[in-house]
Formats: sequence, structure tokens, C-alpha cells
Amino acid sequence: MSSRPSSLTPVLLLRTVAAWLVTLLLFFPLGWLVLTAFKTELQAIAVPPQVFFTPTLESFHEVQERSDYLHYAWNSVVTSVVSTLLGLALAGPAAYAMAFFKGPATRDILMWMLSTKMMPAVGALVPIYVLAQKSALLDTQLGLIIVFTLSNLPIMVWMLYSGFREIPPEILEAARMDGATLWQEAVQVLLPLSLGSFASTGLLCLVLSWNEAFWSLNLSAANAGTLAALIAQYSSPEGLFWAKLSAASLLAIAPIVVFGWFSQKQLVQGLTFGAVK
Repeated sequence: MSSRPSSLTPVLLLRTVAAWLVTLLLFFPLGWLVLTAFKTELQAIAVPPQVFFTPTLESFHEVQERSDYLHYAWNSVVTSVVSTLLGLALAGPAAYAMAFFKGPATRDILMWMLSTKMMPAVGALVPIYVLAQKSALLDTQLGLIIVFTLSNLPIMVWMLYSGFREIPPEILEAARMDGATLWQEAVQVLLPLSLGSFASTGLLCLVLSWNEAFWSLNLSAANAGTLAALIAQYSSPEGLFWAKLSAASLLAIAPIVVFGWFSQKQLVQGLTFGAVK
């Protein structure tokens, strides 16, 4: 009786080992950050590095006492949530007009909007900073909300436009023939059919706003600073606060990582709108 040939060939074994090595290499910075967050400052700079140690919450207590973590976390929640809702309110009508009332320049406008996301943010720093200063919006939640909204608006319009194109226009035409007004058509017909598009777009832009660091660091300080500003307080060229920096970073990324983990299905759906099926 011949033995069944093994399905684990040398090539497959090599690929599996290589995939695990790449995965561990990519995960290592985050894993080391988590370990360092539970060390003291002396343990964090020990040579050789300490892998086995007694965990402590000392760095987390110091971050809270020195910087008031909840204040920065609240600013991040307010700016990211409000900017996302405001962006959806602006992007929805724009995407509706482009998807169902196309003009000769519709695609050109969409490409132009997306091209603005490719421009380095530092190129617009000076004029935006001056405008914020003259408008008394520096270091305010409102200033960050406006910038976050305008920054993510092109992506929102494109994603909602791609989602609306999946809806047959005949459904909206039938609603108009039945006497539905524009508001009824949008709220009672289009919105229920595109809830997935709105949810995916909102989740993705919420994550982008939460992780935004450039504008947060340049347009805010202690009053309206987000978690990016909290992390920056413990960053120094000398590396004197490795444990506190790791603790602040972990406190900043933990909420959005957990949020992204539970909403990954919607995020993937949003990123694949308009893809070839």
C-alpha cells in the first residue's frame, strides 16, 4: 500500500517560513512599543534590551498626571467624529450629482479633486496657518475640524460616487414617476440603498482624521491638541523618555486599533468600491 504523498513541499515550507518572518518583522515595532510602555525609564534604555521584566503602569500614571490624557483624547474624538459627519453631509450631495446627473467634465472634476490629495500638505501650510491665525482659529477644535473635513472631502466624494454608481438609476426614476420629491428620493430611496457606502466612507475617514498628525501639530497646542500632540510632548532627539513615549503612543493608537479591528469588514468594503468584479 503506497503512502499518501505529503502536501508540504519544500517550496511551500520555504514560502510559509518567509511569510512568518515578514509578518514578525512588520509586527516587531508595535510589539516592542507595547513592551516598552510597561517598563520603567531605566528598563527602557537598558543594554542589552530587557525582554523579561516586571511590568509596571508607572509610565501611564505619569502621562496622565503630566499631560491629562483624557483632554487630548476628547479633542481627538470631537475633531474626528465631527469632521467625518460634516464631510459626509457635504460629500453626499456632490457625489449624488456626479453619479446621477453626469456632465462632460464630471470625471475631470473627480480626478482634480483626487489630485489635491497627492499634493504635499506642507505646501499649503503657510496660507492655511495665516488664514487660521487671522480668523482666530489657531489652537481651536473648530479650526482642526475644518481642515480635517476639507482634507478628507475628495476621498469621501470619490467613495460615495463609486457607491452610488452601484445603484441602478431606474430605481430613482421610478420614484420620480411616483411623485417623489428630491428630498424624498434622497432620504427614502437613495439613503437606505447606500447605507453601506456611507458607513464605509465614514469609518475610513474617521480613522484618517484620528491619525492625522501634521495639521494637529502645526495648528494646535495645549488647548485643542489631539493625541498626536500628546505623543510629541514625549519625543526628544536624546531619547530620554522612551517608556513615557511608548505609553503615550499606546494610549493614542489603542482606541483606533480596537475600533478598526471590529469595523474591518466595512473598511475593506469601502476600499474596494468601484473595483473590477
